[in-house]
Amino acid sequence: KDSHLLPNLTLGFQVYNAFSSDQFTLWSTLLWLSGKMEPLPNYNCQKQTKSAAVIAGTTSAFSAEIGTLLELYKTPQVSYGPFDPMLSDEDQFPSLYQMAPKDSSLAHGMVSLLLHFGWTWVALFISDDLKGEQFLRDLKAELVKNGICVALTEKLPDTKTMYGPSDIAFMSRIRVSSANVHILHGEAGTLITVDLAAEFFLTTGKVWIMAAKWDIVTSEMNHMLHSFHGSFSFSPHKGAIPGFQHFLKTVDPSHYPEDFYFPKLWLHLFHCSPAGSLCGKISNCPENTSFEIVSGVIDMLTMSDSSYFIYNAVYALAHVLHNMLIQKSEMGSSEDTDQPRLLPWQVKLSQYQVMHWKLTASMIINAQVSFGHMPHYDIHNAVNFPAGLGLLVKVGDASLSPQTPRSVCSQGCGLGFWKVPQEGRPVCCFACVFCPEGHISNQTDAAQCVPCPTHEYPNSERTRCLPKVVTFLAYQDPLGMALACTALCLSALTAAVLGVFVRHQHTPIVKANNRALSYILLISLTFCFLCSLLFIGRPNTATCTLQPIAFGLVFTVAVSTVLAKTVTVILAFKVTAPGRRMRRLLVSGAPNFIIPSCSLIQLTLCGVWLGTSPPFVDSDTHSEHGHIIITCNKGSVTAFYCGLGYLGSLALGTFMVAFLARNLPDTFNEAKFLTFSMLVFCSVWLTFLPVHHSTKGKVMVVVEVFSILASSAGLLGCIFAPKCYILLTRPEENWPHV
Repeated sequence: KDSHLLPNLTLGFQVYNAFSSDQFTLWSTLLWLSGKMEPLPNYNCQKQTKSAAVIAGTTSAFSAEIGTLLELYKTPQVSYGPFDPMLSDEDQFPSLYQMAPKDSSLAHGMVSLLLHFGWTWVALFISDDLKGEQFLRDLKAELVKNGICVALTEKLPDTKTMYGPSDIAFMSRIRVSSANVHILHGEAGTLITVDLAAEFFLTTGKVWIMAAKWDIVTSEMNHMLHSFHGSFSFSPHKGAIPGFQHFLKTVDPSHYPEDFYFPKLWLHLFHCSPAGSLCGKISNCPENTSFEIVSGVIDMLTMSDSSYFIYNAVYALAHVLHNMLIQKSEMGSSEDTDQPRLLPWQVKLSQYQVMHWKLTASMIINAQVSFGHMPHYDIHNAVNFPAGLGLLVKVGDASLSPQTPRSVCSQGCGLGFWKVPQEGRPVCCFACVFCPEGHISNQTDAAQCVPCPTHEYPNSERTRCLPKVVTFLAYQDPLGMALACTALCLSALTAAVLGVFVRHQHTPIVKANNRALSYILLISLTFCFLCSLLFIGRPNTATCTLQPIAFGLVFTVAVSTVLAKTVTVILAFKVTAPGRRMRRLLVSGAPNFIIPSCSLIQLTLCGVWLGTSPPFVDSDTHSEHGHIIITCNKGSVTAFYCGLGYLGSLALGTFMVAFLARNLPDTFNEAKFLTFSMLVFCSVWLTFLPVHHSTKGKVMVVVEVFSILASSAGLLGCIFAPKCYILLTRPEENWPHV
């Protein structure tokens, strides 16, 4: 009838019994899923459309049992039973939604009632299950905090048979308890024993404070001397349902002739038959018969907790189906609109966790499919009347929303802060200081901040430690990939230059300045480019050990080769008179001994380095926030700078020698190119030193690789680019006229 909610559509339903037996529970669930008289797993034999969802919740155990099967069929379940944290596990029950609120503040509400009346000596009767254990921990913590003592703690078994040996012992313990206030908490199944004990083992003078499905318990209060007379019951706050009271007072079976349940209900309550029913010789009911005049123990006008949550569950599903049908009609064809169909796995309540539906023009109920935080309880008083009618009368409520006035010198420190005493002021006065870097505080009013382990780092709020991410200059990183590709391309280019020189080995420009030294220099430059690859990728013992050896030796060979070429130029142009001693040095190839001599010194330094304090794999946990950088520790810093200093001295000496020979005249004199190449080489490594000291982590490795590539490219370009230009584009200049 609502034009704004499923207009022109009627929600159908099927009702199944919830047996208190695992076997029957699974059997009836499979029966419904398959649609046959006998369960047929994995098949749906129903001719009509399947139901879109299941509303269940007699107990949390029942919802869990059928939930396991329903998840296999992707069928959502809305539970109207008491909230159970086990059912809120989204990994195990992703399609199960609880309508009842969490009872995390129930213990606080009960203790507030005890303090209101000044009751400090209580007995506890708690169900023997996980939910009961959690409530018992919360309740005892509140009791200790407020100075209330526990006289007796009794675990309630889930009774299967009446009047067993354990029941008799339990009943006797209730009577001998010295506490006059009993707190009772449990599922419906655990309350049978308590109900029987209260009815047949009269314990007057005891006040019960209860929280459970009390519509089951109070239905047994058929006399004024019942032990629960005058007890208190905590239930989640229920909003008023517009038109519900008027419906109950005016409903009549004649208004719903197709409903077979009404005649049975009328017969059970009024012992008469509604007009027009086929109930044999039973007398017809008077015309004014209504729920308002029901005699006995049932209060038909008061809605129970379960009924209220069922009402909300139906409306929640109705709104979800309404929104989904609108979306389907907007995206589909007109045929879909005429005969809408929704399969169970298409119903996603998680998309509508917060829903607003209008109950009256002046009242909007904001309902969540899983009520998370609603610390508001109605307190009812159980009252027995002479006619045998037991009623739950609302006498108050417990809400955590009103704030108690505070009187403190300093507000409490929240998570991520710690208390710092203020000099000259009382201990109650302190300042809240944010935890320093690397420390956290995961509790309020912390006296000290706790440091995070080395492999973890604090979050931005300084409330918990997070695992650090292991990182290094990997080949998959854009920067690592770019450097690796550059190294390979430059090494390939150097090999190509070497091929050009070999092809033109008999030309004057190649033979000038010692052809063999040119070959050695090109080969060493190729290895210079390739040795940079040792610095990229995850460091290990082998790469960390090879880095100083490869870097030191190949660059020493390259620089000493440039020095040998420079000395060759000087000897060739300065020592021209026949028979002079230096001329014999040039003819005998003495400059070629420069390379092994210089390399031997560098090899000795590397050997001492590796023998005393070799490099090793290390982790840097401080350079980058939230990261553990895997690096190669240099080991001996002195040995590292000795090798680097020797290479720098060799390069500086080579530059000075080449600078002195830059103006020697000749057609193929490469002294100027050697001078400029060493100038570039020295500039790169002089820039490297301060930058290397100011960087850490992956950036330091990037600087090292870039310096290797830049200095090697400087030698290659400055020395061999002019010669390749002549060999490839100006071959006539390779044979100058005399």
